[in-house]
Amino acid sequence: MHILMDDRGKKYMVADKEFHTDYGFITEKDIVGSSPGDILKTHLDREFKVIKPNVNDYIELMERKCNIILPKDIGIITAKTGLGSGFKVLDAGTGAGATALHFGNIVGNDGKVYSYEIREDFAEIAERNIKGFELDNVEIKCKDVTEGIDEDNLDLVFLDLPKPWDVGEFAKKSLKVGGYIATYTPFIEQVQILQRVLKKIGFSEVESFECTLRGIEVTNKGTRPKTRMAGHTGYLTFGRKL
Repeated sequence: MHILMDDRGKKYMVADKEFHTDYGFITEKDIVGSSPGDILKTHLDREFKVIKPNVNDYIELMERKCNIILPKDIGIITAKTGLGSGFKVLDAGTGAGATALHFGNIVGNDGKVYSYEIREDFAEIAERNIKGFELDNVEIKCKDVTEGIDEDNLDLVFLDLPKPWDVGEFAKKSLKVGGYIATYTPFIEQVQILQRVLKKIGFSEVESFECTLRGIEVTNKGTRPKTRMAGHTGYLTFGRKL
């Protein structure tokens, strides 16, 4: 897998075969023999830079048929739960596999991510995306997490579901002491129900957050916040098994 970037800053994920764009084509031989940092030219003499893809590059370009959780929210989840190398994670509501990819990239070869997706078509896409990034520590399971969690001794249970409270008891049972449940929900009414349920079944440190991200525009005239921003995406709720 290669990522090529043109002079417009547009990125392309390419396989080891001839590559065609409006800038012309690059031969299979040139692509296969390239390394990160190389400059490849099309038959129209337009230049493309070869980039080693990180997880964000890959997720930006990978196949998907649904929305994904943005890096601003992933960052809060990983920081709040202390996610690190060797951790064992359950992710439910796989979608295209973006969150599972982020988690798998962080926990490394000594860790493991189990991702549950009830829709078979989404699970198949996620499986292809995980294989495409060549992660061996993520397992996609076409399974309804509200019917139970197979794994135990987990460090984190993350739920991107309409009714995450339906999994609360299963999550608590499967987590190790000190482990976290984390959820992503778009509506405040979900947060209200979720907090009540998590506290009732014995989770500690139950908290909810909203993360908004606003860029800064720097011009010759001056510097100001951008008029467009990544505002509300979802609420993040956390609880800890203590």
